[in-house]
Amino acid sequence: MDASQRRTGHVGASDTRRQARDHLLLNFTDMGEYAEAGSKVIVRGEECEVVDDRGRRFIDGLSGLFCSNLGHSYGDEIGRAAHQQLATLPFTPTWYLAHPPAAALAEMLVERAAPLGMQRVFFTNSGGEAVESAWKLVRQWHTANGEPQRTKAIARRIAYHGTTLGALSFTGMPDCRAGFEPLAVPTSHLSPTYAYRHPAGDDPEAFTRALLEEAEEAILFAGPDQVAMLIAEPVQNGGGAFVPPPGYWPGLRALCDRYGIVLVADETITAFGRVGEWFASSLFGGRPDVITFAKGVTAGHAPLGGFLMTEAMAAPFVTGGHTYMHGHTYSGHPLTTAIGATVLDIYARDGVFDNVRGISPRFEAGLQELRRIPLVGDVRGMGYFWALELVKDRETKERFSADEADWLLRKELSAHMDELGLLCRLDDRGEPVIQLSPPLVSDAALIDRIVDIVGTAAERAWNAWNGSTAPAADPRRLSRR
Repeated sequence: MDASQRRTGHVGASDTRRQARDHLLLNFTDMGEYAEAGSKVIVRGEECEVVDDRGRRFIDGLSGLFCSNLGHSYGDEIGRAAHQQLATLPFTPTWYLAHPPAAALAEMLVERAAPLGMQRVFFTNSGGEAVESAWKLVRQWHTANGEPQRTKAIARRIAYHGTTLGALSFTGMPDCRAGFEPLAVPTSHLSPTYAYRHPAGDDPEAFTRALLEEAEEAILFAGPDQVAMLIAEPVQNGGGAFVPPPGYWPGLRALCDRYGIVLVADETITAFGRVGEWFASSLFGGRPDVITFAKGVTAGHAPLGGFLMTEAMAAPFVTGGHTYMHGHTYSGHPLTTAIGATVLDIYARDGVFDNVRGISPRFEAGLQELRRIPLVGDVRGMGYFWALELVKDRETKERFSADEADWLLRKELSAHMDELGLLCRLDDRGEPVIQLSPPLVSDAALIDRIVDIVGTAAERAWNAWNGSTAPAADPRRLSRR
């Protein structure tokens, strides 16, 4: 392979598969299964679709991994901004120094988060790093305020906050934690805002009260003067788009104020329009002290994350004589922050969040219609962030066993989604769910196609479960493959 091929990726499919099989360790992937079955090789993106090495098109129904908010049509514009920055200043650190892209993006982010009281930004390279960096800020903040004994945290079950050892402490997924325990931060995990299977889930007021009582009990059990942080996503991804009930976030805010705990909203996924706003925290009340972000800040065009903080959180490090003892070589990299600033401008210029707010009711209505399929037990989410929970029996909410869920997701539904041309997440980190998170620029016609494909795949899977004949594909749904 020559240098041009290495740069562009224009190599044969067999070369790429061999290279991946022999030399690449993939994220969360059984490499034995990969070597045996192979996997898709994605070679380019066009609008809200990606194309594999065989020329097959797939709707990017998960926005890559909740990050390609602009789809795949803005590369030229964003690339020009990247080229200009590389030609001007490829790199300088943000250790005792500043540079225009990082400073400009910090101001842009603060302006957009000002209604939530945010005043300052620290940049990282990913969401997991953002969470870990926020934890180190919280610990140092408590120490600066005379409470170094606050070393514990509270998070939620099934929630994903990253896999670095600090962030993994907060991640509430046993499979991710296994093999690394005991973890760095003693963390209590609460019930998520999972109304579908909660005894009080049908009564929002009672549901909120039960969740907040559980949270307070966890604080008291851990020791109120030992808990440093409570971290939660406004809409939880793990388990499938858990939307909070009314009063939940204000209730968390009140508990944190009562016991001196820092409230952190992990908006790695929900920020930058995923639910139709710059930050999902603005929708639920109970303003956090810190907001972590990543993914959508560059719409997947470069790795960038960070956290926003209130002036009170920044004060010890800005005016109080304390130094934030943390950093990364590439924190606030000129290239990635220049890309981030360009992406934020595009969001505003092109009315991207207006598109989400305008079409999301249609998206919701289409998905709710899929409740007609016996396999679909629950439909939940908001904006362009949805999940369908799959059940054996809709009336009793009977669960699939682990082996049954594995068959349903990885053998049955996966094959149908592949044939019908949709990339999404078939997730069993909680109960089995179909997760959907399409690019925020998806129009109504594309949203309708996604709903149609999910419906066809779910019908086929249900019929296969019951030993029936699966329905044939509707050629209209495959017209752009």
